[in-house]
Amino acid sequence: MNLMKYKLFYFVFSMLLILPGLYFLLTSGLKLGIDFTGGALLEYKFEKSLDKNELREVVEKNGVEVGQINDSGDKTYIIRTKPLDQEKIKEIKKSLNDNFGKLEERREEFVGPVIGSEVSQKAIYALALASLMIVLYITFSFRKVPKPASSFRFGIAAIVALLHDVLLVIGVFAILGKFLGVEVDTLFVTALLTIIGFSVHDTIVVFDRIRENFLKNLGGKFETVANISVTQTLARSLNTSLTVVFVLVALLLFGGETIKWFVVALLVGIISGTYSSIFNATALLVWWEEKLGH
Repeated sequence: MNLMKYKLFYFVFSMLLILPGLYFLLTSGLKLGIDFTGGALLEYKFEKSLDKNELREVVEKNGVEVGQINDSGDKTYIIRTKPLDQEKIKEIKKSLNDNFGKLEERREEFVGPVIGSEVSQKAIYALALASLMIVLYITFSFRKVPKPASSFRFGIAAIVALLHDVLLVIGVFAILGKFLGVEVDTLFVTALLTIIGFSVHDTIVVFDRIRENFLKNLGGKFETVANISVTQTLARSLNTSLTVVFVLVALLLFGGETIKWFVVALLVGIISGTYSSIFNATALLVWWEEKLGH
């Protein structure tokens, strides 16, 4: 089974997956939650289940811009809005009481725009630092790989696969934000960092097997060695990913509204990471070594 024979197909397929999300990311951007923009999070329990559209209408009648409304339990709803003062909160609660009966206050949290901007900066720094450390780690770990192969190329190929996964997840959420109003928050950043770790872990498993087989087959063609290595690790990669996917699907079905989109981000990222480790990172490494390694 010569998987590396179809390198260009894998690259084209990945571009077809990423480009729609990239288009909406550039034209519409991500729909940022209050963690990034600043605002208020109001969680109330009512006497009966409510229609979220009706709930939104009542809140917006008070001149409040509502971001998202989510279920957080039995007859309990989380309302995310732009920044509010205490007087406006009182007006909202009075309107809700008048329209839907007595409510029970569960949470009222506020995030200022300055804190939101700080969170955005730290999220970017965290992603950039994680990527840099991964390149340095892989370059150092694979430093003894036989020439003409380069440990630096191993590191760059891993980062390209990682960026593939991050861009795909961000693109999916740009589309979800455009059409479903899905907001991204600090949980989304947590999901991205988790995806980065999982993607690199899977890639290193494949790369390590390539290194081992390359040492055993010094005269072998790089594509042949890579293909043998991918075949040997394919079952392990799929089994590991499927166990995680099964858990995430269970969480998606039974975990509740508050972690729903966090789980979706992980699900997209884990599936993408499994694909990219084999069909992007390894294929790119093979192409690069063949074109520039000699």
